[in-house]
Amino acid sequence: MNSTDFILAASESANPLLPNPWEILVTGVGFAVLLFIVIKVIAPKFEQSYEDRVTAIEGGLEKAEAAQKEAEETLAQYKAQLLEARTEANRIREEARSEGAQILEDLKTKATDEATRISEQAQRQIQAERTAALSSLRTDVGTLATELASKIVDEALKDDARAQRVVDQFLNDLEAQQNAGASN
Repeated sequence: MNSTDFILAASESANPLLPNPWEILVTGVGFAVLLFIVIKVIAPKFEQSYEDRVTAIEGGLEKAEAAQKEAEETLAQYKAQLLEARTEANRIREEARSEGAQILEDLKTKATDEATRISEQAQRQIQAERTAALSSLRTDVGTLATELASKIVDEALKDDARAQRVVDQFLNDLEAQQNAGASN
């Protein structure tokens, strides 16, 4: 038989709308085996993969939330430390200002005391030099006055005690005239 005869013989006995019952049975068994494999092997693997992903995502979210919470706590700690450091810096700055003001006041007091001491020492030195100058002046004026008086009177005053009395009296008169002129 040739292939055309075979096709014609097959086409006469079979209804084209109804498939061959053996094909339906083989296809149904194949489908059942495939469905069994999908339900028992492939679907659980997909389900496990899905659960693993869900767990990983949830774990990642939990870790992210924990990390976010830790970051917020750390940020709060840093802010508190920064505030504390600024407060400490302000306190130290204020202490330094007050210490600086105290040091400045101490230096001003010391400078005033030193100026007063120097002024008093200068006054004492001036007074000592004035006393020495007056003493030297008395002696020099006395000698000059005695020499002048002896030249004027043409008589030498040999008596030292008498000469000293004359000089003292002359200087006292001179001092009295100066004091009277200064009080006017």
